[in-house]
Amino acid sequence: MVAGLGAAAFRYLIGFVHNLLFLGILSANYDASAHTAPSPFGPFIILAPVAVAFIVAFLVKNFAPEARGHGVPEVMEAVYFNKGVIRPVVSVIKAVASALSIGSGGSVGREGPMIQIGACFGSTVGQAAHLPAWQTITLVAAGSGGGIAAAFNTPVGGVLFAVELVMHEVSARTLIPVVSATATATYISRLFFGPHAAFTMPGYPVTYFHLTNPWLLLAYAVLGAITGLVATLFISALARTEVFFEKYVRGGYYVQHPLGMLIVGGIIYAMVRIYGHYYVEGVGYATIQDVLNGAPFPIYLLLLLFFLKMVCTSLTLGTGASGGIFSPSLFMGSTTGAAFGIVLRHFFPSLDISPSAFAVVGMGGVVGAATGAAMAAIVMIFEMTQDYTVIVPLTLTVAISYAVRKAVSRDSIYTRKLTLRGEFVPETLRSDVSFTHHAADVMNKSIEVVPRPEAVPAQGKDGTAYLVVDDSRHIAGIAAPENLSTPKIQSRYAVVAPRDSTADVIAAMERANACVALVSANGDHPSPSDVKGVITRKEIMDALNRDMELFG
Repeated sequence: MVAGLGAAAFRYLIGFVHNLLFLGILSANYDASAHTAPSPFGPFIILAPVAVAFIVAFLVKNFAPEARGHGVPEVMEAVYFNKGVIRPVVSVIKAVASALSIGSGGSVGREGPMIQIGACFGSTVGQAAHLPAWQTITLVAAGSGGGIAAAFNTPVGGVLFAVELVMHEVSARTLIPVVSATATATYISRLFFGPHAAFTMPGYPVTYFHLTNPWLLLAYAVLGAITGLVATLFISALARTEVFFEKYVRGGYYVQHPLGMLIVGGIIYAMVRIYGHYYVEGVGYATIQDVLNGAPFPIYLLLLLFFLKMVCTSLTLGTGASGGIFSPSLFMGSTTGAAFGIVLRHFFPSLDISPSAFAVVGMGGVVGAATGAAMAAIVMIFEMTQDYTVIVPLTLTVAISYAVRKAVSRDSIYTRKLTLRGEFVPETLRSDVSFTHHAADVMNKSIEVVPRPEAVPAQGKDGTAYLVVDDSRHIAGIAAPENLSTPKIQSRYAVVAPRDSTADVIAAMERANACVALVSANGDHPSPSDVKGVITRKEIMDALNRDMELFG
């Protein structure tokens, strides 16, 4: 509910800032899919993003440095390195700073902030209720998925986004809350903005997505390679811009960010003067909608829009604005796909090419490759088009695009920031096969009982563990095989059952603060004759190493 209501409030806040700065009116009604009329302020509109940049820098620097940038890396960092803990103030600063950045013309998306705002609220609830880490992280994932689902009216895509990028575990106990949250957030968003997707898709003739001509399939494969390179270029451009300003522009945040936004302001003013529309300002939905509607853009203008969007987004985020990269990725994907479609239509008129259809698929290609959320990209574009025939070309394009980007750049646009900090997040979700092994499968069965510690041999038998008993025949300690060269008796030990899983054994040893576990079917205080085996860290590591063979 909060993700849905927050998404609505955030969009109205963006509209208020945008209308005030561009048109000089007090109104929160703003349709991002329609072009903004030329500002009555003329060239002074260049200064709007500059003035806002000082405010954003002040808010972020003094209250929530985590709100700087596109936000998703900070959510991933909280999940994998901070047990899902995000400071509550981040949601407030992120909402205000992002609304200011987007509303003033900064070339960023509103989805990243919605993701971070939802994640922050989920984390806050988890902290306030003193929930275990896995439940707090589940709430973070629920907020993230709900935020992006509300942004695009794509409930299933929101779930997959959370699964691919945020969730540390996929099971009934985590998936049900996330699915419930995305469905609820989408429903609430529809109450405010209607049941429509972010973009109005034209109806394509069946031949555009029904690949009756095999050459069309090859064309979409080539588009996948192109969008993969585009995504790689975008990732590199954003990272290099940030490094450039940090290294060569002196004066810190309060100089770097306004300077970057001055260049952005100059570009959007030049666009409205030359071409009649701002085109690359803000989320860019109006331009995307024009491309999807088949507006007669010449190919040079499509390529110019693509280039300027990449430049403006890199300057906006690279110098310290707050906003997302999802919308810019959609923008670059649509212009790239449409330009490629125009080239194909010119050289291969018999293929009956629709540049708009290639724009739709190009959007998925760049988003899937840049973010690393390939499945989410496929499903979200499908949910936007409501046309199942798009699945075949879309899946092919996104798969190839993702593969090309991975071959050229290991990191996605989200993980690059974490990698530069020396923080590495998992690239895969793997089955926890530690639950498939029982204690009886991994235990060391070679055991001898000795009456006192001095009786433990210095060398011992190969692989034999020794149970040291006291005068009452109670187990006083264990000497593991790896400790026999310098005999060390472990007085602390856990007791596990033969059918307990390896994961249960690890948990039991953690609770007992022990390095060894005894396997017994007769309760927590077994006699020496009840012990069937001994498990130390060595047996656990051996089992885990065998499990790794399943994953290559």
